[in-house]
Amino acid sequence: MCTAPGEGSRYRPVGTCRLPTAPRGRDGSRRRAYVGGVTLDPETRTIRGTLPTGSPDYVYVPLEVPDGVREIRVSYTYDRPAVPPGTPGNALDIGLFDERGTDLGGKGFRGWSGGARTEFFVRADDATPGYLPGPLPEGTWHLALGPYTVAPQGLAYELTVTLSYGDQGAVAEPVYPPQRARGRGRDWYRGDCHLHSWYSDGRRTPAEIGALARAAGLDFINSSEHNTQSAHAHWADVAGDDLLVLLGEEVTTRNGHVVALGTDPGTFVDWRYRARDHRFGRFARQIRRAGGLVVPAHPHAPCIGCNWKFGYGEADAVEVWNGACTPDDEMALAHWDSMLVASVRDGRDWIPAMGNSDAHRDPDPVGTPQTVVLADDLTREAILEGIRAGRSYVAESRHVSLAFTASDEHGEQAGIGGRLETAADTPVTVRLEATGAPRCTVRFVTDQGALFTSAPLPVSGAGVVEWRTTPSYAAYVRAELRHETAIGPLPGAPAAFTNPIFLGG
Repeated sequence: MCTAPGEGSRYRPVGTCRLPTAPRGRDGSRRRAYVGGVTLDPETRTIRGTLPTGSPDYVYVPLEVPDGVREIRVSYTYDRPAVPPGTPGNALDIGLFDERGTDLGGKGFRGWSGGARTEFFVRADDATPGYLPGPLPEGTWHLALGPYTVAPQGLAYELTVTLSYGDQGAVAEPVYPPQRARGRGRDWYRGDCHLHSWYSDGRRTPAEIGALARAAGLDFINSSEHNTQSAHAHWADVAGDDLLVLLGEEVTTRNGHVVALGTDPGTFVDWRYRARDHRFGRFARQIRRAGGLVVPAHPHAPCIGCNWKFGYGEADAVEVWNGACTPDDEMALAHWDSMLVASVRDGRDWIPAMGNSDAHRDPDPVGTPQTVVLADDLTREAILEGIRAGRSYVAESRHVSLAFTASDEHGEQAGIGGRLETAADTPVTVRLEATGAPRCTVRFVTDQGALFTSAPLPVSGAGVVEWRTTPSYAAYVRAELRHETAIGPLPGAPAAFTNPIFLGG
């Protein structure tokens, strides 16, 4: 047990007692703190507790950090009892907030690893991926526990915290990727805006993702780690003249996930709320103030907490196709199409669709699918403007390319995301040119449904399909390319789909 020194001495608090500061060595550094000539070894604390079913979404365990701490290292374990079939077992996420507190908005946020890691550290000069390096001020810090699911028996946990003492290292100034790459002027650019590295629950480094993105023919990607901006300062070496790296976050709430796409470097978006809290709008506006787009991700995914519950009033686009196409993607596509119908009916703005890989680790392919955007150049501003305007289509790979237009008999023409303003009874020709889609059928989908399905394209994968309609018959037209299927009349898996072209005034 230690006792506090007398008044007027120099000291640092450790737990409930205070210890004198170590003198400096010949080089001026304090390599290890000591008391009365005895070296002060790292201090380890163990914290145990049990969370019952019905626990809050986030539980904050206070951690007193004395002056002079050089490194905070945390490891944790929790029990995983057997549960009846169909009952969720225990899953516990973890993160860290510093002495600035845990208030919503994240001023004290220092990192989040969710359930991807069982230990982490933070120092001034370095931190575990997912966490932010920086000064370690004295005060009350908090370990943030997120009981994702709790078994009927409860969730017993054990936290082990080790505080090491000494001079803090130098804090490095972050370097972020440039906001432009060498483009081709106004052209179609391919991107994947939902990717995970080892800075959240992925297993790839940014360099590995960059190599895979280039191999997939991508022109741009977006960093979208779960609930942390810690990766932002680690993409500068990956970006280049041939690859634009946008920065963002996958905001992973208990009522759905949203990709903050192309935000300012260093932007952190809090995730600790549900739809019933009426707080999502505040953070959607924060994303837009930071120059980014609000994109609900995999809105019909069946995983716990993944299904989108916030509505689409704040959405700038929606991720309709996520990774390998599964039934929930088809549900998302159908729901999005219904939103297009509603926008026509109510005369309001429509929400563009996009597709991303959500790749985490091998063998997840980067760039499957990918969003192909018509942009004025390969810059952050131009790419985001093209996505927001809906001048884009989604393709399964670099091999699929589309050109989709609608024109009338007067020579007026509109492309993807545009509007062909012509009289309601004017004949309109819808034309799709496709390459890289062997044996795929083309479907033209309108506010009435799929009104035209072509014969399969040739084995070469290239072909032109036309269809004639009028604005009174079709308020909009969008195109789908579907693979062959052996299940009767059901459409096959998508190879590509476009955003709509609207017809009429």
